[in-house]
Amino acid sequence: MAPSAPRPSSPSSSLPSRTPAPVVPAAVKILIAGGFGVGKTTLVGAVSEVAPLRTEEYLTRASEGVDDLSGVDNKETTTVALDFGRITVNPELVVYLFGTPGQERFWFMWNDLVNGALGGVVIADTRRLDTSFASIDFFESRGIPFVVAINCFHGHNTRTADEIRAALDLDPQVPMLIGDVRVRTFGRDLLLALVDHLMELSAGAPVS
Repeated sequence: MAPSAPRPSSPSSSLPSRTPAPVVPAAVKILIAGGFGVGKTTLVGAVSEVAPLRTEEYLTRASEGVDDLSGVDNKETTTVALDFGRITVNPELVVYLFGTPGQERFWFMWNDLVNGALGGVVIADTRRLDTSFASIDFFESRGIPFVVAINCFHGHNTRTADEIRAALDLDPQVPMLIGDVRVRTFGRDLLLALVDHLMELSAGAPVS
């Protein structure tokens, strides 16, 4: 009996193995807003996993009579465009933080920065609560969920939570946290509160 011919290898065995497609993480954009000198740049720097991108310039005499320095007399620099930071939650989710400029003359940039934002954080200073009204109105008018951070510089706070809520005229469902934005764990708690708030709103939204 003649020897049998060797069996040809199957097509699949001769093909190179496929490399799994790389996971492209989903991106979430969050705005950090508030009045001039309330701590937006500080918050982004405290929670970002990378060195934050900052667009700060020194205050000069040209800003005298234009920028309100009440309560922040020792402030030497100001954000003129935006602050940018990043947090990698897991390989499938990355959070990008965009800090808005606080001075009224730079508010026109908010309309560009808000595009694609999932939510926001409004930082308020109890010494100058009125400087946060514009940020709150901005998010409310565009239907963007937000949380409020009461930044207590050096632990200084002379108002109760109820007094602050009444002064800011906050909706009862808007989360408000009191702490120091220089502390990384407080920044983490703010972002977690925003995520919980977004999930609650999503769960309660009517099905179209």
